Amino acid sequence: MATVLYITAHPLDPQESFSLAVGERFIEAYREANPTDEVVHLDMYKENIPPFDADVLRGWAKLRSGSALDQLSDAERSKVTRLEEIVDQYVAADKYVYVSPMWNFSIPPVLKAYTDATSIPGKTFKYTSDGPVGLLPGKKALHIQASGSVYSEGPLASIEMGYSYLKKVLGFYGIQSIEAIWVEGTASSERAPAIKERAIARAKEVAQRF
Repeated sequence: MATVLYITAHPLDPQESFSLAVGERFIEAYREANPTDEVVHLDMYKENIPPFDADVLRGWAKLRSGSALDQLSDAERSKVTRLEEIVDQYVAADKYVYVSPMWNFSIPPVLKAYTDATSIPGKTFKYTSDGPVGLLPGKKALHIQASGSVYSEGPLASIEMGYSYLKKVLGFYGIQSIEAIWVEGTASSERAPAIKERAIARAKEVAQRF
């Protein structure tokens, strides 16, 4: 049995969001193909993801200097402990499905906060004399991304920083099996329904082998 983290980053629901609509159909097809796997839904707009603020940085510094957890302030201890829970859950999973819209050429801020929370030395990567090494080889990931224009190819491809960012981060973790489902060009109200249906068809196909 594998554990899948279904990571969504859109404040609306599948009836209003192209990315969530496709993601929902992907998960349905995945569950049908893999009934014994565990799918854990993490809604980035409902999760408690502490930002890297002064409490976190000072708390980590105290722990590195030898302080015990109970010697941290309440705020430091609460945030550091929560970040530990987040990255441990991430490391324990086998597969990752990210679902997000493209906002300002990139991912929503809540998803960036989550990637910060999972980019922890000694957990998802480590430093060596030859440079950083990813600690999550053998795992796989999928990113479903919706956008008003086309960014996977053509003149706007050079400013696409959503999927390309996640691919670099996941590669840094040692994850080499990374796929993308693009739901793009949805700003055209006439073409949007067909674009969504094509993306759903691809999602169902990918789900069978993911």
